[in-house]
Amino acid sequence: MYRFLLTPRWWGINVFAVLAIPVCLFMGSWQLSRFETRVDSHRDQQTQADAARTADSAPLADLLPVSTETSGRRATATGRYDTGHQLLVPDRDLDARKGFYVLTLLRTDAGKALPVVRGWLPGDAGSKDDTAKIPAPPSGRVTVAGALQASESPSSKGVRTSGGLPQGQLGVISAASLVNLVPYGVYDAWITVSEAAAPLTAVPAAAAPNSGLDLKAFQNLGYTGEWFVFAGFVAFMWVRLYRREAEAARDLALGITPGPDGPDDAPQKRSPAEAA
Repeated sequence: MYRFLLTPRWWGINVFAVLAIPVCLFMGSWQLSRFETRVDSHRDQQTQADAARTADSAPLADLLPVSTETSGRRATATGRYDTGHQLLVPDRDLDARKGFYVLTLLRTDAGKALPVVRGWLPGDAGSKDDTAKIPAPPSGRVTVAGALQASESPSSKGVRTSGGLPQGQLGVISAASLVNLVPYGVYDAWITVSEAAAPLTAVPAAAAPNSGLDLKAFQNLGYTGEWFVFAGFVAFMWVRLYRREAEAARDLALGITPGPDGPDDAPQKRSPAEAA
């Protein structure tokens, strides 16, 4: 009755099911491991962030390049502020209020410049009334201390990449966006000062890129569920096809020939009395 399992059609169905189910389970397990890795990374980053806030300051050169271990560490750099290249970073929120960052380049003793976010102001970076409140940067040789941050990318939170910005404004804090604005080299990093001069507000350090429970992490979790559902669907369809074929084989063994729409449409045998 189960000879149909040896037909070419069922060989194809069986091979497909035998290959598809393990592949789906493997891919689901892999996506789950990716999610767990991101959870562990987020937990480690939280621990590192707590340690970074209490760690001693270190020279900028000792913390470069920026990594998940050094992001948020308190860095120090010595040099002179370039007052001729102060930039405003618009559309940056702080405590649910609209405002902008005030960024000034620090020409360090090493020759390169370090972007320093001296603080945040509420208002519009294009308003003269709001920008008039910006305090002038310290003159002369200074030592700046603040939380080290990795260069932003177009996908970073809060950055502005669409539409041209007026002169003196910057959408993305990165060496790539500054290289054409200043006539000297720029570090591939920036710092946000720990103590801002009034009326500026110090900008909190952000978590290192790709270290938190971002959208990608929950995409991995969603893909996990999808792959396991696919595996269950393949198993369900195999069982359903098997039961249908087995019922058809059983009906044939009993001499019941299915009609055009199935067994229910087959002609019914009549008793001798009904035939008379």
